[in-house]
Amino acid sequence: MAPYHNEKPNTSAKWKVKAFQIIFEADTFWGKFFDVGLLLAIVLSVLAVVLETVSSLKTKYGDLFLTLEYIFTGLFLIEYILRIVIVAKPRNYIKSFFGIVDLLSILPSLIGIFFLGAQSMMIIRSLRLLRIFRIFKLTQYLGEASQLSRAMIASKNKIIIFMATVFILVSILGAVMYLVEPPESGFTNIPKSIYWAIVTLTTVGYGDIAPITPLGQSIASLVMILGYGIIAVPTGIVTSEMNQQRLMKMSKSCPNCATSQHMENAQYCYSCGSKLK
Repeated sequence: MAPYHNEKPNTSAKWKVKAFQIIFEADTFWGKFFDVGLLLAIVLSVLAVVLETVSSLKTKYGDLFLTLEYIFTGLFLIEYILRIVIVAKPRNYIKSFFGIVDLLSILPSLIGIFFLGAQSMMIIRSLRLLRIFRIFKLTQYLGEASQLSRAMIASKNKIIIFMATVFILVSILGAVMYLVEPPESGFTNIPKSIYWAIVTLTTVGYGDIAPITPLGQSIASLVMILGYGIIAVPTGIVTSEMNQQRLMKMSKSCPNCATSQHMENAQYCYSCGSKLK
């Protein structure tokens, strides 16, 4: 989804048009001022949530953090309501990516009234910082992210097969290690042995479970070496798909003059002006 939305004010009321220009448009002075102020408020609210989890700071500044939480939540709630009121089609905004993020940034504080600890989920407000793309006109760089997304979607079948193969492999390795290793080494059941296989295959290596027999250590060594190769497979799959898409994009040629290397969304040849297929 796009990080900004093309909306229009719902009426010709002067205050709604002015509010719309400030809240939804970043080309005006006050629009930029509002967006920069909003980003600053988001950063400060996220910082307050993070610092509140530090016991010493919470003991000393607990009341301050609580006050800031209510202030920021109130500001974001007012902003959310204003966005709904001033747009022509509120449903489009509510269902948009940022509409959902804006709502989720408010809900934890409201839920926290009934469920303790829910306020920690306010860290989701950091997603609102993606508005920086609109403010500093960086949306043109989202094309690369879009290309990566398309490549991952196109590769999903290969990745699913790969993940299924890995799951089968760690299940077999876990069962083998359960049979090879004695209980005192930590391999007391197959689920725990599968956990060891996953940790070892991904080269994480927590060390909470380790083989003690020569055969088990030999198998573990093979699993570690195998892990380096397996980690590179998903990257290779996605990279291959991205290269294929890039080649397809560059091979788009004009049927009239055979000029290639047209943009993916090009409709007419940049050389002769003929319509592209």
